[in-house]
Amino acid sequence: MKKLTYWLMVAVLLCGVSTGMAQQRNKAYEDYIKKYRSIAVDEMKHYRIPASITLAQGLLESGAGRSELARKSNNHFGIKCGGSWDGRSVRHTDDAPNECFRAYKHAKDSYRDHSKFLRSGARYAFLFRLKITDYKGWAKGLKKAGYATDPKYANRLINIIETYDLDKYDKKGGLKWAEEFPNPHQPYLANELLYIIARRGDTFKSIGKEFDIKKKNVRKYNELPKDYEFRGGEIVYLEEKRKKATKDHISYIVKEGDSMYSISQMFGIKIKNLYKLNKLDPETAEIQVGDIIWLR
Repeated sequence: MKKLTYWLMVAVLLCGVSTGMAQQRNKAYEDYIKKYRSIAVDEMKHYRIPASITLAQGLLESGAGRSELARKSNNHFGIKCGGSWDGRSVRHTDDAPNECFRAYKHAKDSYRDHSKFLRSGARYAFLFRLKITDYKGWAKGLKKAGYATDPKYANRLINIIETYDLDKYDKKGGLKWAEEFPNPHQPYLANELLYIIARRGDTFKSIGKEFDIKKKNVRKYNELPKDYEFRGGEIVYLEEKRKKATKDHISYIVKEGDSMYSISQMFGIKIKNLYKLNKLDPETAEIQVGDIIWLR
């Protein structure tokens, strides 16, 4: 994600730069923005990453979708495999020869993984304390956190955002939800799934409206009855839970107050699968403090 697309980016930008003049907009960038802006806005709604930053990074890292990684592997953000990646991958030369990069089936998957990459990375945590309209703070923070080695990375992002007015996608004037939800829920990740902590007074409808999810799906994802009323403090998933936990969570020791349901919510596992993993009968099983519950 560093020098891989640099020269491609330069070539694309040159199409929009005239001698002695400020950078002009070029069609390749405008086409890319039109194609992916709705995805970037959707990611912002869910993960609280400014759409302007997501689009600018996508443009810069993929050379407006023209890089080899973007064309052949749908990797628009130059994200390398890393130790936790167990999906498709490709080899490509970037900072070193034959490096491992993540590969995706669709570009939308790359955008979602980019959001999760930033949201789950401890070194990026401080960025989420910034206002969603502070694209300059985000750009400088990404460089500070080491997203890229290019010393001008922050300035390049800011220049793209300001040249193409991408910050309009971050503001309440461009997004009704930003005005409608002035105190949005903080999103978190568990088992690579997005969740929030419910507040007293929340409903399936209000949560669904904030995150653009059908209210019946909020209930379904969390395996709750139709008449359930949030007391505040509950884990509420915004995606369907998985069949097992991630590799770094093999088992769990039952503590006071735990239930199979609370454990399933804690680790993002469907309740029926949690019973199945532990060979327990949902009708008769009782768990005790100190029991080992297998998560995968």
